[in-house]
Amino acid sequence: MHIIKRKTLMEFWQKHPDSKQAIRTWYAVVNKAKWQEPSEIKKIFGTSDFLRNNRVCFNIKGNSYRLVVKVIYELQRVYIRFIGTHTEYDKIDANNI
Repeated sequence: MHIIKRKTLMEFWQKHPDSKQAIRTWYAVVNKAKWQEPSEIKKIFGTSDFLRNNRVCFNIKGNSYRLVVKVIYELQRVYIRFIGTHTEYDKIDANNI
């Protein structure tokens, strides 16, 4: 999968250094993946939540942070839509960001 915007992830772990290793691990796994459907994501990331509009929410660093992406399976792309704390996540509409 081609992940669009790695810079967003890097900026986040600079503000939250404890997240760096977990984000880098997520990135490495997703970068090598070739997902065709949601069930393939669930096999690897069992705690992921599927939202509307092809959004997927991942728990990062033992559920300390949330990462929301939009997956375009046909194009093999993952768009970073949000990364933040649970408090920040609670303030957004993850289905439409």
